[in-house]
Amino acid sequence: MILYNKMNKNSKIYIAGHRGMVGSAIVRKLIADGFNNLVFKTSSELDLTNQQAVNDFFSTEKPEYVYLAAAKVGGIQANNIFRADFIYQNIMIESNIIHASYINKVTKLLFLGSSCIYPKMAPQPLKEEYLLTDTLEQTNEPYAIAKITGIKMCEAYRQQYGCNFISAMPTNLYGPNDNYDLSNSHVLPALLRKFITAKSNNLDSVELWGTGAPMREFLHVDDLAKACVFLMETYDSEQIVNIGTGTDITIKDLALTIKDVVGFEGELTFDSSKPDGTPRKIMDVSKINTLGWKHNINLREGIEMVYEEVKYFDFQTITR
Repeated sequence: MILYNKMNKNSKIYIAGHRGMVGSAIVRKLIADGFNNLVFKTSSELDLTNQQAVNDFFSTEKPEYVYLAAAKVGGIQANNIFRADFIYQNIMIESNIIHASYINKVTKLLFLGSSCIYPKMAPQPLKEEYLLTDTLEQTNEPYAIAKITGIKMCEAYRQQYGCNFISAMPTNLYGPNDNYDLSNSHVLPALLRKFITAKSNNLDSVELWGTGAPMREFLHVDDLAKACVFLMETYDSEQIVNIGTGTDITIKDLALTIKDVVGFEGELTFDSSKPDGTPRKIMDVSKINTLGWKHNINLREGIEMVYEEVKYFDFQTITR
């Protein structure tokens, strides 16, 4: 049995991927909660795909707790085109950090996966036990397999070495530090950028990929950060945990909501030649709700918050 020692305010905590949307939200939450011994490195300072560099970092810093939020991420197009990059880089990042955490006796590690680990045609809502029960969505299969690898590594290191490594599966995320590059962004920030740009340029319409029929669940990243800290402090099991809202919306209705928030008065058009991806993805969040966590930010409120942050962005000069 693994004995868990709860974090204290001066515990040394390493946040891998601290400049990304998820990692930066975790940093904000930890600082707000009074944790004062946070460790992180930029990708230029530490290449997480380099095993020796990661081993040297862990040997020097000796973090007690690790949030593994670093990953190569992107939307449908990026996942489908850069398949080798997504599987290679993510497996290397996970393997290096998880193994270094074992070697250096990290007290606890939280690995962040993704809702795409579940089979394409799995029953809805997605329960944790549906993992590896059927075929994955083809467009993001390499990324999903990499994330499943991270889950299984945490399980295996727990079983063989007694490591207190846990895994959480977030739903689709949005919020501060999101990626607005249309070549590899996710659907919500891509739509937000399109509507803001269309409004500022007085365009007549905005085009959406696919049919608009698929249903998706969206969680504000600040809610995710709260869930991650909650799980690090309270959860101790090899079983994965879903993190989401338990509610979903069609892509068309999401677009209409963003259109309304932005104040764009043109039309919506749909390019049905583009892929829809999985027909529906909604998490069963009864497990984490039973543990004592529930999301606080509803979707429209969250979109309004993000819009206030980005409505004056020059999207031509940013990729994140």
